[in-house]
Amino acid sequence: MSSTLRFTVVGEAFKKKPVEVPTPVERPSEYFGKYVFDRKKMYKYLPAPVYEKMIDVIDNGAALDMATADAVAEGMKRWAVELGVTHITHWFQPLTEGTAEKHDGFVEHDGKGGMVEEFTGKQLVQQEPDASSFPSGGIRSTFEARGYSAWDPASPVFVLGDTLMIPTVFISYTGEALDYKAPLKKALHAVNKAATDVARYFYPDVKKVISNLGWEQEYFLVDESLYSARPDLLMTGRTLMGHDSAKNQQMDDHYFGAIPERVVAFMRDLEIQALELGIPCKTRHNEVAPNQFELAPIFEETNLAVDHNMLMMSTMKRVARKHGFRCLLHEKPFAGVNGSGKHNNWSLATDTGILLHAPGKTPLDNLRFVTFIVETLMAVYRHNGLLKASIVSATNAHRLGANEAPPAIISSFLGKQLNDLLDHLTNTTDDQISLAGKQEMHLDIPQIPELLIDNTDRNRTSPFAFTGNRFEFRAVGSEANCASAMIALNAAVAEALIDFKKRVDERRLTPDSSRDSLFNAILSVLREDIRTCRPILFDGNGYSDEWKVEAKKRGLDTEASVPLVIDRYLDDASVKMFARTNVFTRAELNARNEIKWETYTKKIQIEARIFGDLCMNHIIPVAICYQSQLIDNVHKLKEILPSEQADKLSATNMHLIEEISLHSSFITENVGRLIEARRVANRISDEREKAIAYHDTVAPLMEQIRYHVDKLELIVDDELWPLPKYRELLFIR
Repeated sequence: MSSTLRFTVVGEAFKKKPVEVPTPVERPSEYFGKYVFDRKKMYKYLPAPVYEKMIDVIDNGAALDMATADAVAEGMKRWAVELGVTHITHWFQPLTEGTAEKHDGFVEHDGKGGMVEEFTGKQLVQQEPDASSFPSGGIRSTFEARGYSAWDPASPVFVLGDTLMIPTVFISYTGEALDYKAPLKKALHAVNKAATDVARYFYPDVKKVISNLGWEQEYFLVDESLYSARPDLLMTGRTLMGHDSAKNQQMDDHYFGAIPERVVAFMRDLEIQALELGIPCKTRHNEVAPNQFELAPIFEETNLAVDHNMLMMSTMKRVARKHGFRCLLHEKPFAGVNGSGKHNNWSLATDTGILLHAPGKTPLDNLRFVTFIVETLMAVYRHNGLLKASIVSATNAHRLGANEAPPAIISSFLGKQLNDLLDHLTNTTDDQISLAGKQEMHLDIPQIPELLIDNTDRNRTSPFAFTGNRFEFRAVGSEANCASAMIALNAAVAEALIDFKKRVDERRLTPDSSRDSLFNAILSVLREDIRTCRPILFDGNGYSDEWKVEAKKRGLDTEASVPLVIDRYLDDASVKMFARTNVFTRAELNARNEIKWETYTKKIQIEARIFGDLCMNHIIPVAICYQSQLIDNVHKLKEILPSEQADKLSATNMHLIEEISLHSSFITENVGRLIEARRVANRISDEREKAIAYHDTVAPLMEQIRYHVDKLELIVDDELWPLPKYRELLFIR
């Protein structure tokens, strides 16, 4: 065919092809909150007076009467039924690190032998889930089953599948909190009141202060087929054994690299579903370790942000399975590479602006900024052990202090400019507070614009770093409910602000009650507090051994044992602080510590049982099988070859046979010791002492045995090895 004819034919075919009109792409702003009963839906489905009442309840904490609740329930039902909803559930956060729900249908008798779809205000506001089977730390006995869930109007109702999900608090029959949300809301109320009182020193028109949270969720993805072939991953969320892959993260080529296509498809699906649920997803990228990724939303009010994080974690797991993955939220699923955290970016904002934002435009703004920075540091200094207790767990203990994770010592990084400013305030009588804004950096590279440089650097080893207009609490674990850290932090900051205001007011009670008198009193108290909290400030390498020694000299909590760190909840200072802010009673703190110790024990116990089973029923039989093959090979060489030649050729096999015997003997002997250590620990009735025993005896034995298992992995024939290896698990294909 000539070139002229060929182009003619192709051209004719193109002419006949119907023109495809591209389908308009729906923008995120168009489907954001599709399944959320937000203000827009409330305005549409509620009568105007009811809508106004609900806005007052949500924004100002007004009481919700039953007549309003009935009207809201009716509007919610109409909206939900249009989406195909048939059930409702109170969605709450018990002390299990997960969420809980019990579904009830829109079904009631109509009195005529039929049924009607009904949803009342009473069902919306309060339900009675069984409280006996959730962790209570002794507050509830098995035969004392009554507990209550109560609607939290500040967190919007949403639809998941065919169910209307109603965020709630969960309390016992006698009123104690059995969840994370109830104490979190109390802590947020406390910091709102305390921070508002202090903010009015500078801006009298401030009506309220809001605690904001922006979490950064790190996670791993693994192929579901490989996941299913690893009983340890399946049962514990982490690999209890496995030798390093020759290539892992040492080339730094995964961090911010091109996202694999399969992962992009997962992320896109996840983001769409999250946005439909009102979760404002913003950022996605590869993290440092292979198969590790991160997503982050826009900042939200802390109570809502916590709910959204819990919802996001369950959504991630569900969507991952649709794409042939399993989503791992364990803090350290793989040894030798980075673990996963959930950086909690925390700030305070008034109804008129951000309190922690710097620099200010006026000396008044700068004084306000320094006040809230210093009092936050005072809270962290006074309760650094408690803040560590709020983030420690059996799983997060594997991550802290390893591969870029913050160390298990709470300190705060401010950067040179802020440090110099605090030094200036304490070492001089100058009352001028001057802060530079972002500076221009001239790169002198054609086509590259000038950069705006922040007034603080970043310190990856700091657990609590100031990063411009917020503090980043980097030590929170990836699978944790971040409410735990936010309860402790907001309550501690509330206490610091209460104390600050009390001392300022005492110094103002002088004949001179002018504005200058107020500012002099503020500066006087700030100078005292800067000197007091100075030990918490550290801008150096948090991984260094020198810092551990120095931190101890400064009086900071350097304890690394999880069961002992948990003790900090029951320190006199912690008990007084929680009581003063009306967040926890001593009984609730005792109960929660019992749960924390018991949870720690059970997690190590489960790992030890699975580990022993894998060793004796998977690893040792395979090692013996391969050893037998080597022995058979040696015998056959000696049968067919001259003695000297056979000895030379079988020398390598003899060495491997001896290595296998050495490692197998150690494993077999110490798995027996591991079982006995568990038996001894299990006989301890006190939960704290039992947790300590598991930490001191069971966990170390597992690490010792693992070393020998991982050595066997390098020796045994790859075709015989029963578990997928790191080189297979860590690289998505």
